[in-house]
Amino acid sequence: MLVVMKFGGTSVGSVAALENVVHIVDGARQQGDDVVVVVSAMSGVTNLLVEGARQAELGNTQPAKESYQEMLRRHSEVMENMLPAGSSRQSVLTKVTDLLGEFDALCNSICVLGELTPRALDVIGGMGERMNVYQVAAILQDRGVDAAPVESTELIVTDARHGAASPLVEPTSVKTRAVLSPLLAAGKVPVVTGFIGKSEEGTITTLGRGGSDYSATILGRALEADEVWIWTDVNGV
Repeated sequence: MLVVMKFGGTSVGSVAALENVVHIVDGARQQGDDVVVVVSAMSGVTNLLVEGARQAELGNTQPAKESYQEMLRRHSEVMENMLPAGSSRQSVLTKVTDLLGEFDALCNSICVLGELTPRALDVIGGMGERMNVYQVAAILQDRGVDAAPVESTELIVTDARHGAASPLVEPTSVKTRAVLSPLLAAGKVPVVTGFIGKSEEGTITTLGRGGSDYSATILGRALEADEVWIWTDVNGV
């Protein structure tokens, strides 16, 4: 059976939550299922990114700098607790700091221009997923699950409506199968960013609020998955 599992922000937002993700994914693999994992940003990270950008538009870059430090602290804490010191941890840390550096540079540019365009907001708003996908894949890999990080900009083709893009079904299906099917055939677990895609013109887009759930169903359709599971941390669900 092929299952697409989506894990929301609270489900990947702490050491304890991430240990549970490993347990769920590994359990499905032990039962013989093929699994594609879709991840959101760590809880609260997207808000930090967006608020930092909006404050930069008003001429104040201090909130963005504070957000930078908070996001670095949170990701570093997870890595220190879940990844052994060495190349794997350093590789993920490099990815995170590179993206945070891009965030900082964009906020400085927004401050100078005094304008936050929808296109820039999409780039910034999707950085949390992009940071987290490498972290989650490395944690799964360290726990014995052969995982591979994949940015959904390689898979999901959308129109150019920034902030609430719609997927283009046929090109998305073609690209998704071309990238993910060989990984699945090799016994790997693709770990994919939720929320983001790329327009036909090559710009990063976002799928709107709840976009990671949408990403999971888009990939499930493209791969003709047997099931799509949406995991969340809400009492009673």
